[in-house]
Amino acid sequence: MKSLFSSMRDGLGFDIALVAFALGFLLLMSGLPLVYNVVMSFQEVDMFSLGTFSRPFVGLRNYIDLFAQPETYPILLNTLIFVVGSIAGQFLIGFGLALFFWVNFPGASWLRGLFLVSWVMPGLVVGAIWNWILSGDFGVLNFILRETGLIDANIFWRSDPDYSLYAVIIANIWLGTSFNMILLSVGLSGIPGDLYEAAELDGANAWQRFWTITLPMMRSTIGAIIALGLIFTLQQFDLFAAITSGGPNNASNVTQYWAWELSFRQYDFGKGATVSVVMIVFVMIAAMVYVRSTRHEVRG
Repeated sequence: MKSLFSSMRDGLGFDIALVAFALGFLLLMSGLPLVYNVVMSFQEVDMFSLGTFSRPFVGLRNYIDLFAQPETYPILLNTLIFVVGSIAGQFLIGFGLALFFWVNFPGASWLRGLFLVSWVMPGLVVGAIWNWILSGDFGVLNFILRETGLIDANIFWRSDPDYSLYAVIIANIWLGTSFNMILLSVGLSGIPGDLYEAAELDGANAWQRFWTITLPMMRSTIGAIIALGLIFTLQQFDLFAAITSGGPNNASNVTQYWAWELSFRQYDFGKGATVSVVMIVFVMIAAMVYVRSTRHEVRG
């Protein structure tokens, strides 16, 4: 006990205690539910067996049955389209805004702060707002498209199978663009201005400076943003619940919403856990990309 108290006084034991407390909290609140979910994906779980740990072990049957269902591959394709479209839209618009505010004109900081409103708003609130914007009868988006001559008749974004998934993608791009903009702005501010001055003296135009200086110097930031974007996009549930509910006929359904439907609407908790495990694999890949992208910052 004396050595324990002395280690607490010299600081080493206190540091270990803080790390142990945080690690224990993560294991209790995240690790155990994760392991429980993985175990449940190998069991037959319904409403009658949910309250007990003694459930029939079915091996890989949940996985085999899941990929044998006809709706599985369309939903996986929807998820791929949703992830790629959301990440691409958020990144491109966010990068454009970051470059725009990088000029640092009067009032740029105030205007940039307004863009954070979308990021701090709850997903269900964002979904309610975009429900009005995407309304087929009186939506603002249809009004703008009609007035500009891009469409002749209203598009029913939420109920048309050809547009329902893209309606959620548009809302998610709006939701995550400001996050991309802030992180990219931080990355741009870390590039030394001397590099641009030297390149300009050498005769490099704006595009050449962007291609040879900005993008290479932003490589780690871009990798981290894409990895975080993948994680956040795969976690996006609120917008689907608020805008399309995965319909019509699974046209806008994705894995994260499907896992909830299987568990809490169809009460097939084993299948819902199986879908979650498949998603965990992709999230782990994104997490590894993120750690690899930010490794040099930890070392520095």
